[in-house]
Amino acid sequence: MRLFTFQRAAEVSEAIAAAPGAAFLAGGTNLVDLMKIEVLNPERVLDISRLQLREIAVRDGGLQIGALASNTAVAEHEEVRRRAPALSEALLSGASPQLRNSATVGGNLMQRTRCAYYRDLATRCNKRQPGTGCDAIGGWTRMHAILGTSESCIAAHPSDMCVALYALDAAVRVRGPSGERELPVSDLHLLPGDHPEMEFALGPSDLIVSVRVPLNDLAARSRYVKVRDRQSYAFALASCAAAVQAPGGVVRLARFALGGVGTKPWRVPQAESWMQGRPASRETFTRAAEMALQGARPHRDNAFKVELAKRTAVRALMLSAGAQA
Repeated sequence: MRLFTFQRAAEVSEAIAAAPGAAFLAGGTNLVDLMKIEVLNPERVLDISRLQLREIAVRDGGLQIGALASNTAVAEHEEVRRRAPALSEALLSGASPQLRNSATVGGNLMQRTRCAYYRDLATRCNKRQPGTGCDAIGGWTRMHAILGTSESCIAAHPSDMCVALYALDAAVRVRGPSGERELPVSDLHLLPGDHPEMEFALGPSDLIVSVRVPLNDLAARSRYVKVRDRQSYAFALASCAAAVQAPGGVVRLARFALGGVGTKPWRVPQAESWMQGRPASRETFTRAAEMALQGARPHRDNAFKVELAKRTAVRALMLSAGAQA
């Protein structure tokens, strides 16, 4: 780890004013790791952990979650478990208890890929050093993405929480030098394209202050399914957050997002709308999953993810719909 200047902000406005050229430090579960191995080398680190952004509350028909609320606090919150269970399930599957106690919602939204090549300074990585190439392409790709990839990057998005937030139509509130704005969480993460180093639709002084999750009957039926190499603390090979309303066994409304397979959490609205008015059955959900995986570009070691992701999506959709196996 290289030398850096450490600052602490007491107010959101102070953090925004001091932000240019600095890395925000909240729980530190991602930033500190990357600084230790010198993948990230900020000259200044701005500690925002004492800002008053930890509230979790139900307000105006939605769940308001402060950016500094811990993953544990959100996962175990009674209203989250009751009214947006996929979010709780995703967080509980995402890390060890020790990490969940430290990790924050804002940090989870902004976490960097766990691509082995990104973390290895001896390899070429366009995220780490733009324009140098991508050694993952043609390398070991078992944990890499099959959706949303480009010729510059195939790194998979690592978050479980974000997959649930995509399926639940969450929005992110951001504050910056020009004021406060809200954007759909699906607009926060950028596809790699030719510039995989550009990962977020935020300016250098923008700070995530909260997340809003709409609370409705659909969210209350949501479920999260994750497939991984081991039950304890492993990143997803494939995951799915699903929410289905199916009164009388017919799909009225459906949402689902895939994780572990995309360069960002992957949601296909066309597949969701196609299910409306159709039986809440394995056949319907299988076809929707196939639609969601159209355009997949697997590599040698991760071709299995196409079928695995389909089956994971079907399982999550059936659980949410209460359909018979």
